[in-house]
Amino acid sequence: MNHWKERRQAQQGRDWVRVYGKAHNQKCRASLASHLSEGEIAALPIYNQNIGSIASARRIFLLGILLVFLVGTVSAQVPDNLPDVTAISLEDLMNLNVTSVSKRTQKLADAAAAIFVITQEDIRRSGATCIPEALRMVPGLEVARIDMNKWAISSRGFNGRFANKLLVLIDGRSVYTPLFSGVYWNMQDVMLEDVDRIEVIRGPGATLWGANAVNGVINIITKSAKSTQSGIMTAGAGTEERASGRLRYGGKLDDNTYYRAYAKYFKWDPSVDATRRKASDGWDALRGGFRMEWTPLGADSLTLQGDLYHSNYGETLTVPSLTPPYSSTFSNNGNFSGGNFLGRWNHAFSSSSTSLQMYYDKTDIAAGSLLTDHQGIYDIDFQHDVRAGESQQLVWGIGYRSIRDRNVSSSSVSLQRDQLSLNQFSAFVQDEVGLFDKRLRITLGSKFEHNDFTGFEVEPNARFLWTLSPRQSLWSAISRAVRTPAQTEEDIRLNSAVIPPGISLAAGPLPTLVAVFGNRQFKSENLLAYELGYRVKATSSFSTNVAAFYNNYHNLLSAELGTPFLETNPAPIHIVAPLVAGNKMRGGTYGIEWFADWRVIPKWKLSGSYSYLQMNIRKDKDSLDPTSDNPNGTSPRHQFYLRSSIDLPKNFEQDLIVRFVDRLPSLNVPSYHSLDAHLGWRPVAALEFSVGGQNLLNNRHLEFIPDFINTSPTEVKRTFYGTITWRF
Repeated sequence: MNHWKERRQAQQGRDWVRVYGKAHNQKCRASLASHLSEGEIAALPIYNQNIGSIASARRIFLLGILLVFLVGTVSAQVPDNLPDVTAISLEDLMNLNVTSVSKRTQKLADAAAAIFVITQEDIRRSGATCIPEALRMVPGLEVARIDMNKWAISSRGFNGRFANKLLVLIDGRSVYTPLFSGVYWNMQDVMLEDVDRIEVIRGPGATLWGANAVNGVINIITKSAKSTQSGIMTAGAGTEERASGRLRYGGKLDDNTYYRAYAKYFKWDPSVDATRRKASDGWDALRGGFRMEWTPLGADSLTLQGDLYHSNYGETLTVPSLTPPYSSTFSNNGNFSGGNFLGRWNHAFSSSSTSLQMYYDKTDIAAGSLLTDHQGIYDIDFQHDVRAGESQQLVWGIGYRSIRDRNVSSSSVSLQRDQLSLNQFSAFVQDEVGLFDKRLRITLGSKFEHNDFTGFEVEPNARFLWTLSPRQSLWSAISRAVRTPAQTEEDIRLNSAVIPPGISLAAGPLPTLVAVFGNRQFKSENLLAYELGYRVKATSSFSTNVAAFYNNYHNLLSAELGTPFLETNPAPIHIVAPLVAGNKMRGGTYGIEWFADWRVIPKWKLSGSYSYLQMNIRKDKDSLDPTSDNPNGTSPRHQFYLRSSIDLPKNFEQDLIVRFVDRLPSLNVPSYHSLDAHLGWRPVAALEFSVGGQNLLNNRHLEFIPDFINTSPTEVKRTFYGTITWRF
């Protein structure tokens, strides 16, 4: 039996003892102990991993690439004849305007939250080709690739493919799916050249953004149409992303009306599995969109924008079977398509402003042999920002969201209701008061929501910002947030695994089908968070900030053992061992996140980050969860990266990022380190060439084991790429 087959069988053996969690060998043994004998447990294969060696030809190529970068580094340390500063200064960075913390424009230095901003220059120089890759620059954010088209992204723990405690917005449009309260990352894409910034809040943002903004908020903000009055064309190719092309053009209809339109396409080749065999996780997508703005000289402005997309993807899927060999593994091909349309109207008064935003989002998912889902989301939001004197600012708003879902089940995944309508009403208010000549800012507020799952929810917070001096500040916060139930937690039936006849003593000669069931009495998961942070601009060339947190969770998801029952359809007759969604898990997490930025010389910047996370999640004493499964060990305890950005003579630029991610003991995923490199050249202002590589220090590594749906993970390979960009 080959190695990969052993891994897949081990995965199948673990599936029946998990629901939405991540199982591993030790936990599997503990979970099975009350149901199987030691001999029966021992019959399950052991999960292993094998990492291949580096081919000699690639060694030579890699050494050549690294030599170019090292020579560039040595040259950059000579300050003679260096070009003028082009990067953003530390002063500009501290004065950078952000909107995610208070839902209004404020300086980053005045935000009482752990917020990090990825600028357009950061994205361009990193070589990132998709949003998840760009998010690796955020301190403390957990970004792991599952296969070529799937990611697990979370903040401050609880990571997974279906992570449900992180809210993501694109230009004010929430992109989480009500199916599992998470994000399909392979659906979320924009023209990266048009991104103005990505604001990432680590910690609760529920007071302003509502349920599911539990552990963080990612707000992707694109540039205005007025600021993109030109054309841009990009073509790229590489060993992983085989082909890509992007085209955008912006213009104006008159002095007050601006527009832009874009189209992009990419194709990613399949990756490899642990045995170095070609996997089935290829991916391609076609996307287009527009943005139009009417900005007269008066008090009004209007924005209209929209997108259309279609994508095909693949994966290797394992599903249970009631007949030998009791599971089947095959290539599963799916596709998704959809579109969105958003309108936003702003009006300014003498001492206040209002905005009204409406959007419609349509998504169609055909997940091959798993599930077909059609979602339509209509959302309307009104906000009023009032300045009450020099030291007080009040913002309040109301919102309504309507969700329509229609799905078609399969033999593996089904929902009790194939059609569902959900309505959500919300209101929020937040008041900021400045005391002692604005050296102390106090912010109090709360979100009030009503949903069709759990009814009325309240999510308050209090934030404090002390400006100790013009160069340093201290902030703290206490917040409550909730993660409301998803459709799957109420309605799902997931056939997870089959225990063959004779292995389970209770089932005797019949096979046992382990199935996960939803629960109509499932409650919201609750968080009470405490945060403390410090920022300082020590010198004109060095700044640093640190944030510490403690999170206390209640009513977390557990898998409670139900009463087994006999089922005759589908044949053959079998026993069903149900695991029912419950709320009998709780605990705390704490950690620290640090970031520093240093301008060594005017043309050389170093930045670095370190984060530490400790999770202590446990079951309630009255829990009947047989899996002993919890999120501990599914997020890295230690993470750090160091980034070097150098502007070289002759319009060259170079970026190096060294990254370390700690092991995931619950998933048996080892730690890894990587080196990403980017070299760019602008022979003229309108033309740019860039080459680079990712994961240059090792041939391949595993980053995550998927949860919930049993898709096969693939390994992240060493890759190289090149792009040409023309601006006209």
